[in-house]
Formats: sequence, structure tokens, C-alpha cells
Amino acid sequence: MTSLLGVALLALALSGPTVAFAPLGGGTSTHVSITGTALLQKVTETCRAVAEAAGHEFNPTGSSPVELVQACLGPTATGDVSGAKFHSALQEIYVQNGLVDRDFVNSPPHHFDSEAFLEGRSLIMEGMSAIKANIREENFKAARETLGRVLHTLQDFYSHSNWVELGNTEPYINLIQPDLPLENLADVNTATCSDCSSGTCPNPILPDILKEKKLTSGYMGIFTSAKPSGKCSHGGAADLTSNTVPRGGISKDERRSDNVALHEAAVKTATVASLQLLEDIRSAAGDRDFLRMMGIARSSVVCFVIDTTGSMSDDIEEARSVVYEIIDSKKGTQDEPSEYILVPFNDPGFGPMIRTTDPEKMKTEIAKLKANGGGDEPEMCLSGLQLALTGAPSSSNIYVFTDATAKDIALKDTIVALIRSTKSTVSFFMTGPSGRHRRSVRAASFTDYRDLALASGGQAITVSKAQLPQATDVILDTSTSALVTVLQRARNVGNEETFPFLLDESLKNITIYITGTPITFTLTNPAGVSQNQNETNGKLGTIQAVGNLRRIRLNSDKQSGTWRINIKSNQPYTLKVTGQSTITFIYDFVEKFTGPHPGYAVLSGRPQSGQPATLMLSVIGRKEPSSVSVKDIGLVVVSGPEAVTSGSITDMGNGDILVTVDTVPEGEFVVVLKGTDKVSNSEFQRQSTTQMSVSKVNIQAVVDSNVEPGQTLMLPFSVMTQGVGGTYTIDARNDRKFSMTYPPRLELTTGQYANGTLSITAPADTKSGTDVTLTIEAKSSSGADSNYNVLRLSVVTKITDFYQPQCVVFGVLAEDCPKDLSQCGSFSWELSANLTDGNGTGIESISLRQGNGSLSHSSLQASIIQARYNASCCSQIVEFIAVDKVGNVGKCYHSIVRSGGAPVLSLSLPLWLCLLASMFVGNP
Repeated sequence: MTSLLGVALLALALSGPTVAFAPLGGGTSTHVSITGTALLQKVTETCRAVAEAAGHEFNPTGSSPVELVQACLGPTATGDVSGAKFHSALQEIYVQNGLVDRDFVNSPPHHFDSEAFLEGRSLIMEGMSAIKANIREENFKAARETLGRVLHTLQDFYSHSNWVELGNTEPYINLIQPDLPLENLADVNTATCSDCSSGTCPNPILPDILKEKKLTSGYMGIFTSAKPSGKCSHGGAADLTSNTVPRGGISKDERRSDNVALHEAAVKTATVASLQLLEDIRSAAGDRDFLRMMGIARSSVVCFVIDTTGSMSDDIEEARSVVYEIIDSKKGTQDEPSEYILVPFNDPGFGPMIRTTDPEKMKTEIAKLKANGGGDEPEMCLSGLQLALTGAPSSSNIYVFTDATAKDIALKDTIVALIRSTKSTVSFFMTGPSGRHRRSVRAASFTDYRDLALASGGQAITVSKAQLPQATDVILDTSTSALVTVLQRARNVGNEETFPFLLDESLKNITIYITGTPITFTLTNPAGVSQNQNETNGKLGTIQAVGNLRRIRLNSDKQSGTWRINIKSNQPYTLKVTGQSTITFIYDFVEKFTGPHPGYAVLSGRPQSGQPATLMLSVIGRKEPSSVSVKDIGLVVVSGPEAVTSGSITDMGNGDILVTVDTVPEGEFVVVLKGTDKVSNSEFQRQSTTQMSVSKVNIQAVVDSNVEPGQTLMLPFSVMTQGVGGTYTIDARNDRKFSMTYPPRLELTTGQYANGTLSITAPADTKSGTDVTLTIEAKSSSGADSNYNVLRLSVVTKITDFYQPQCVVFGVLAEDCPKDLSQCGSFSWELSANLTDGNGTGIESISLRQGNGSLSHSSLQASIIQARYNASCCSQIVEFIAVDKVGNVGKCYHSIVRSGGAPVLSLSLPLWLCLLASMFVGNP
């Protein structure tokens, strides 16, 4: 199957006839369309269930991410609701789906090629176990990445095997239920195909194979034409075995005149199979965490990294006050944070990271912080920040409170790599220096914090401890939904300069931040009305000055159009303009890969120097993608002269754009987008916050499996430079302090890859579902050039329990339910059932999936758990779910509806009939 990143999203997944399994440039991308259709349907089902359980309607006004998220969050989602995180979650899944064609191009199990059925099923089961374990530990990004890969393998089964040729119209449920055997597999000595000299025969499967219902798949030869005698080939120009008798192939990747019916059957079955897998994951995770995995949540995440040394008592008290204010003032609104994260650090320790969706728990945890310890050493600030960057969702706002320089300054390059990888924004509140002296190897200073803030698009605010309460309004500004950046610039040497910026009709709560002293400025609106730094309450807005920060909040009656701010300073300063709007964009730098199924892969490090930069970019409007049009996309240096390097735009449809910038700016740059909002017919401007630069160094590495607790994972990697060869320093770090070994240096020859191997060992007591963020860096001996690769791997305990919980209904009392359903509201019915997990790990949760009644059960610690359900006779169907401790799912379904529509009046079934009438099934 072909996987073209960004070709299709919401509308594409649901629109028109699906031309799936098409080659690059030949039409709709199969994995994107199938995956998108399944994800949207399952998200919609889940949102509807959550809405109904909460007692409100689920009624999206359209199919755009914004409208779907708005409807899913319900009536409390007032104000601006951003669909960016949902959109990003979909893209992450699509990206990983596509990378299977690059990273595992010659791996039969990943594609169910060459009759590797058992091995392919094992990959699916291992992936599903990892996804469930990751969700349990709230490691949603790791879960999404694995989900994309698993869906690719599952979908390939229906295109690459003869499942649909055998007349099957439903998915092969055994692929996702390991307690069911894979049956009737053709062995290596069984011929399966007839010769097809033209290569396009309608169905070359041998009659005996069809008659005996033998399961086979095509052999794929990327580097060799050899295959067992009589076996089917995959087919196509890239498959060298397709010219070996029997010639041709059985792949249904492309719709051709000779295979239209089989191709469409494969697409349909693969879609239903994807839905089954998603339903199993949803059932194991629960509706709330399934939606969180999919990025359906209020977009604001509050993340604090706080120095707890003895001199920080005032700062801790202010951070506590801000958290309380956020919780109390935003509760029940769209701006209520979806998650709270707290990371303390001290000397010599840091952490643990505390994550919660419960605001009261966050209050409790931050109330526990006490200022103590420390001494005369700087603190472990960057270690704490590393935990936050790897634990918080991508694109989070992180706030660091400290009064000392960083003792662990050696982590600075790793922090920059993580900032670029996660696109998170880091702001520092610095109340030092405190008088503690640095004893670190490298001369750390507050300038390092300013560098990191600028790299992320954040603020570096220096105030006295007494002034800190006035400065934390920045946190209230940015811990909000639908936050966008209109402009950000920095100047290392202050001169007088005028910065124009475009404000559109959709923007609200517009705020301008200037950090630096001394500063004078004049702000001018499109009508020519001006206000300078001395007018704290002027015609254009209110100005707050504290420490090195100037915060300008524009009045709500701001004019749309081009504004200007003239700044005079003889010192370095930064300028940032933000607001709230659902009009935004997400982007990734990508590189093209070739092979049988070419596509685009997201770069894990910096783009390559001397080559055009390629971006895959999605524009999100207030409604469907057609509600905005894009005028210009380019790159601009944040700290240099105002010059945008524009890129050539290829519209991929549905708001997705491929951008190629032939000449990449020197230095650190950001992405700038300009377009028109068709809803208001006004022009808009948006800018990315994370700075990027190019490198001549390239690092390649692929994580191809999970790691078990107590085991070591060997990770090969390769480094190449297009610059000066010689000795390059290799450095690797992970956020879990797992033991690692790797070569400290590699000798590079220009244009040639040098290979190394990293080993990482997960301690035996590592909790299953833990994710590990691993950063590999390579730097030239002079330090003039470097690059990085950020990888994510999961620690998953090997699963031996594949058996689902079982259910036996032993009593149904419905004799009071009337035949006339108009009278049903005055009567009720009951169901009793016993739940067991056999020899498994034990049932962990029982929850109601269908039905408006009440469900109760005895202790989950019992060997036999009794469940009781009571409902109105108007609610005649019940389904509840039991999940064991490793994520196996059983579903218990019962109905009192008869075929004629009247309810069962009385039912007390013998055990054998109960087993037939009401049983747990693993998947729908």
C-alpha cells in the first residue's frame, strides 16, 4: 500500500469514491483514506456516547476538526475551540502508518507478504499490547505512533493475501484475537498460483486453493527474484519475483481494470478490520482516554517546572497562587486546562513528574512543595525541563521558575532538540541571581535560559521576587485555548526598527510582549492612532511594565488590518504578538523516500543544508478547509533582517499543502503563513514559534521493537556529513536514566554513512507502558555543525494472557415490561450475570457501554464477580465491558427485544441457554 503523508485528512477520508491502494501520484492514498475513515467513525461514535452519558446532544455543525471537537467537548466548550491537537493526532498516526513502507520495506511480517501470517499477527498483538499499556500510563503520543504502524500491517493483510479471493466479506477476526488460531494456512510446499504472463490476470489463485479455502499471500522480492515453487507473487514493477513463474501477482494495492471488484472488497474489509481494532482499544482504554489519545480535549495544558531550593519560597508561593487562580477562574469554561503537570527540581535531584487531569489533585500536589535544601550550587533546572518536555503533550506551554543558573548545562543541546521535536514553548521566570555560585564545568548563566526561551518562542522574564506576582499574567494569557502567534522577532543588538503585523477579524485577546531594557516603543493601528510606552491606559490598549517585560493588552474593539510597532533600544530585546483564534496551521519538515511505495517522512532532526527544505503543512480554519485560502508560506529569520524566503506551494487538497523552499535562510528561522479567512473575508497572518536551522549532518535510526523490563534493546544508527569529515562526537541521553552504551566518537568521511550501535537497558522493575524519549546527537570536532535524532520507544511486559473475560447471564427479570411500549416508562427490568477471567490476570474494570440503566458489581478481587443491571423497560438493550489487567476485552450483550418488537415478558434461562443467548465476545 502507498502512504503519502498529508494527502488526506477529514474530508478526504469521507469523500467520493475511494481509489485506494494507488501508487504515489496515482490517486488517494490507501492507508490514509482507510485509517482516516475508521478513526473518524470511531471518534464520532465515542463522542456521541460521551455526550449521551453526560446528558447533552452531540450535533456537529460540520466535519472540520474545529466543529467536531466543539461538539465533542459539549456545551461547556464555549468560546474559541481549536482543532489543532486533534488534527495533529491524526497526522501522527498517518505518518507512522506511512513509515512502515520506508523503515520495513523488506520485512514480510510488516506487510503479510511471503505467507508470514503468524509473524504478522504477532506484530499486531505486540503493538496492541503496547498501545493499551501506553494509554494506561497516559503516554498517548507513543500509543498513536504504534497505532499507525499496527493499522498499516493489519490493512496490508487484506490487500496482500487472498482473503477476499476466498469469498470472505468480513475481516479475519483471528488477527486481533490471539486466543483464536490462524487456520488453513498454505504451507511452503503447496503451489498457490497459476502463471500469468501479462501480469494482470483477474484471479490467478489456483482452483484447489480456492476450493480448500487455503490462505496464502504474495511473495515480495525487493532484492531477489527467488520464491518457492508455485507460489504467488505480490506483483508490480518493484517485485522482482513477479517475473518468476508463476508470473504476475495478487496484490490489490492498485485499482486496475482486471481487479476492480477484488480491490474494492479489500478496501471495504480493511476498513471494517481497522474499526474492529480501534473498538478493542477504545474498550480497553475507556471513552475518555481514547479521546485523549486522539487529541480530543481542551487544548490548554498547564505545565510548571519549579526550583524548590531554600531561596525559592516566594516563587513557589506565587506559582501556587497562579495555579489556584487558573483552576478557580477557568473551571467549566473552554479555557479550563485539560491536564496539569508539575516537575520540581533541586540540588542534586529533580522530579518526579506529576501529571493529572484533576484540578483538585494539582492543588494538593503544588501545596506540598516546600523550599528547602540547595546550598551554593546551581540547580538541576534542565533535567527537570527535560522531564516536562518529554512528558507533556506536544505544543505545550511550559513555565519554569528559578533563581539560579543551571548546574546541568550540558543538557542544553538536548533541550533544544526536544523543543524542536515537540514544538513546545518554554517561558522562564527568573528571580535571581540569588548569590549561589556556579561550580559547573561550563560557565552557565541566565543567558542560557534566554536562548532556550527564544528557541521555543517563549519569554525569558527577569524580575525581582517582589515583582513576580505582576509578571505571571503571562501564564494566564497563554494557558488558554486556541492560542496563536501572529509575530515573533528578536534583536541581539538594539536599533530603532518598525515591525508590521496583520490582525484579522477572528483574533481575540490580542497581547503584545516585549522583553528587554531599556525600551521605548510606539504602537500604531491601521487608522493611524498611536500609543507609546508611557501611556499605561491608552486608546489602543493597556500597558503593564514589570522587570524586563512590557505586556500590552489591546482593547477588544481593535481594528483589523496592518498594525505597526516602532521599537528603540540599544540592548537586545524580543517581540511577540499573540491572540486567540481557531485559524491556525500545523507543520512538519519532511523528506521524500523512494521504494515500492514512496512517500514523505517527517524529519526527526534539522533539515539538510544545501538542499531545498520541504514542509508538509495543514491549515485549519473556522470551519471546513475551504473556509480559508493560503496566499504565501515562507521562512523568516527571527533575529535577522525582515526578509521572508517564500516557498512554492502544491495544494494537496483539504487544507493540506506541500511547500518547497529552494533557498533556506541562514541562521534560526520560523515558518510564516499568510492567507484569507473566507468567513470574514479578512486577511490573516500566523507564525510558528519553534526556531529551526539547517545542518550538514544527518543521523538515521529506527526503533523496530518494544523493550521488555530487564532486557536490552540494540539500536543501530548511522551518521553522515556533507560537510568536513573527521571525528564527530556522539552523545545520547534518555529521560528515564536508563543505562546506555554507545560509541563516543565516529570517524566520518564526507558523503558516507558511518555506523554505530546504541544499547539501552530497561530496569527489571520498569512499569509496562513506560515510554522512553531517546536523543542521539552528533557534533563536529570544532562544534560548528551538529544534528540530532529524537526517538521514542516503549517498555512493555511480554503478554502471556490472551484470554478475554467471560460472562454468564443467570437471571433476567422482565415480566413487568408491557407489550405496549408507550407505557414502558413506568416499569423496569433486571439482569444478573457472573463474570470471570479464568486463568488470566484478573478483571480490572467493568463499565456500561449501552443502556440507560444502572450497573453494579461485587468486588473485583473475587474469583467470580456478580454484576447486576437495572433499567427502564424503555431501554431494552444492555452491553457492558470487562477489561482485564493486561487489556483483554470482553463484551456482554443482552436484549429483551423480540423480533416483533415486544419485550420479553419473563426470562429465567438455564445455564446452557444463557451461554448461547448472552456471551462475551472479544470484538464486534
